[in-house]
Amino acid sequence: MRESSVPVVKDLVLIGGGHTHVAVLRRFGMHPVAGVRLTLITRDVHTPYSGMLPGLVAGHYDFDDAHIDLAPLSRFAGARLYHRAAVGLDLDRRQVICDGRPPVPYDLLSINIGSTPSLREVPGAAGVAVPVKPISTFVARWERFRARVAAASGPVKVGVVGVGAGGVELVLAVQFALHRMLEEIGRPAETLEFHLFGASDTILPTHNRGMGRRLERVLRERGVQVHLGQAVTSVSDGAITCGDGTTVAVDEILWVTQAGAAPWLRETGLEVDESGFVCVDDTLQSTSHPGVFAAGDVAAVVNHPREKAGVFAVRQGPPLAANLRRVLLGRPPRPFRPQRRFLTLVSTGGRHAVGARGPWSFEGAVIWRWKDWIDRRFMSKYRDLPPMADGATPAVEPGLASPEVLREISTAAMRCGGCGSKVGATPLDRVLEQLQPVRRDDVLVGLDAPDDAAVVTVPAGKALVRTVDAFRAIVNDPFVFGQITANHCLGDIFAMGAEAQTALAIATVPFGLDTKVEDTLVQLLSGAVTVLNDAGAALVGGHTSEGAELALGLSLTGLVDPGAVLRKTGLRPGDRLVLTKGVGTGTLFAAEMRMRAKGRWIAGAVASMRQSSRAAAAVLRGHGATACTDVTGFGLLGHLVEMTKASGVDVRLALASVPVLDGALETSAAGLLSSLHPHNVRLRRAVVDVERAALDPRYPLLYDPQTAGGLLAGVPGDRADACVDDLRAQGYAQAAVIGVVESRGDDAPIAIELG
Repeated sequence: MRESSVPVVKDLVLIGGGHTHVAVLRRFGMHPVAGVRLTLITRDVHTPYSGMLPGLVAGHYDFDDAHIDLAPLSRFAGARLYHRAAVGLDLDRRQVICDGRPPVPYDLLSINIGSTPSLREVPGAAGVAVPVKPISTFVARWERFRARVAAASGPVKVGVVGVGAGGVELVLAVQFALHRMLEEIGRPAETLEFHLFGASDTILPTHNRGMGRRLERVLRERGVQVHLGQAVTSVSDGAITCGDGTTVAVDEILWVTQAGAAPWLRETGLEVDESGFVCVDDTLQSTSHPGVFAAGDVAAVVNHPREKAGVFAVRQGPPLAANLRRVLLGRPPRPFRPQRRFLTLVSTGGRHAVGARGPWSFEGAVIWRWKDWIDRRFMSKYRDLPPMADGATPAVEPGLASPEVLREISTAAMRCGGCGSKVGATPLDRVLEQLQPVRRDDVLVGLDAPDDAAVVTVPAGKALVRTVDAFRAIVNDPFVFGQITANHCLGDIFAMGAEAQTALAIATVPFGLDTKVEDTLVQLLSGAVTVLNDAGAALVGGHTSEGAELALGLSLTGLVDPGAVLRKTGLRPGDRLVLTKGVGTGTLFAAEMRMRAKGRWIAGAVASMRQSSRAAAAVLRGHGATACTDVTGFGLLGHLVEMTKASGVDVRLALASVPVLDGALETSAAGLLSSLHPHNVRLRRAVVDVERAALDPRYPLLYDPQTAGGLLAGVPGDRADACVDDLRAQGYAQAAVIGVVESRGDDAPIAIELG
């Protein structure tokens, strides 16, 4: 993320990565506001583009064609990406309540989280139907839907509820895709039957009638049975019942109607309409709370009601970005009037589409190509990002801060680099009040009654295990960074066969206003404490300071029976090498820094780094591990060389068995490597026939430095497979046997098997 020496004055928080907010991110990336910290809170790191969903279902597009990757877009915008779901608001304290993390404060808030079909209003629908919205969850459900149809032994009847443009387009796309799938597996397409249900008397009731008649003809030609004029009143497993009592047998149901808002919005205190959508005025500002904006499906523009459609959300992007900027700078927002006429293009399954604008309608293959060109051009704006602005403005923007705040900024900038670099006592006290470190009987003096130092006793018969590690933030979410740091540091304790006892933290946060420093510290230390508490380690003290960038270190103490210490020594011929996690964090984050890593790759790497090795260590000990280490900065090969040297053995490494994080092969092959990678490559002299080994695309990942990597252990050969099974049962999905230990020979200690 782009670094700035300008202190944070205001927090702009965006909830949701919908069609409108992606435009806001892009515009703030092109023209950042100095002194504004941008945060995106999103449940999904890939935003599906609704205009391409039918093409994705039909098979014309792949996942990346139809999704906007929020990770590189957030980095471009200089935004912190919080991969969490918002579940509420505290409007009085100006905080976003998130699932599983501390509240996120804001000065200005915008909501763009889309809508969800109100399945609860129709008895039985919630347990049977597959809702199309939120689109982000529909993609996975669609794949399961396809699998069920493929596995069916007889005819399959598919029902789609909703006769608007979305429902009509979806039923035709699903029909096209399933017909093609059945042809590929050798089953007749005639075993499929399609039904379309709607309460209105016509399809596309809010659209051009010429367009509706064209699509009615297409539905007839495709054999889709249309049921109009009767709302669906109940759903059961295998049937849909309409308002007139008619029951239609169906095996699968897709739901594309009755959009509603997230239930938590009603509980916030924001003014909402009868469907729970946030009421906004012509500026897209909440009618009840001026510090909150809303756009897209989740917003109800009171003076200009419109149906829930992506075309309106897209058009709201520029005015929303402009008004957020204006309000941040102390200027009044400007009204926005949505378009009355708009182009509608509906694909019909194959590469054919029907369109309308105003009173005109048209169709054909050329219309599909036109739609495809429009959609791809839209997506390219968020995939092919322009060059970023040359850093932030060297001073806080005029109008952003009051004179009192400007004086506070001036005072902060003049702080000395000695004790004055410490975080102030008052904000630090407030931070400590919000932390709840685990209590231990062997901690005599800790954070519950802070003193000059912690006092800890050592139980009789136990030995102390001490370790320390520290690094700067590799993710722009301080809470997640705190979790990753704690897991990384605890890896040394667990690798030694010890249990964690206490921790001291050394935190550096960018200087700024006390409230902003306080929030960063709360997020950072709360993340660390969640992991430490889970490990049974009490945070007993530490030191905080202000600096150029966010950093965290932990000094840890563990306890172990002196006779049960696991070391790098101890590998024996015949042992199998077990690795508990995949490798690739170094190359993935090198790519992420260059905005060339997919968001799902980074999300997968973060999930791996957030996974504690505590349970893995217990499994390894239970299966008689003979030696163990954690895989971190020296890479898999570097740590393996340490083990072979200490144990006086050789290792035969099965390169194809080494687990790799999703995306790491792609980024490594592209030459996107960690700055530490060249240092680790110097260990290649430890590899037999290194030129041959280097032909394998996995080979560079042996030198990839890991953050919060897995444990590498020697396990007796007859217990290795059972050990891996138990590791996978504990959630280490990529755990694998990656090699065998052999007696010391005359060649280099590491022999690599290819294939």
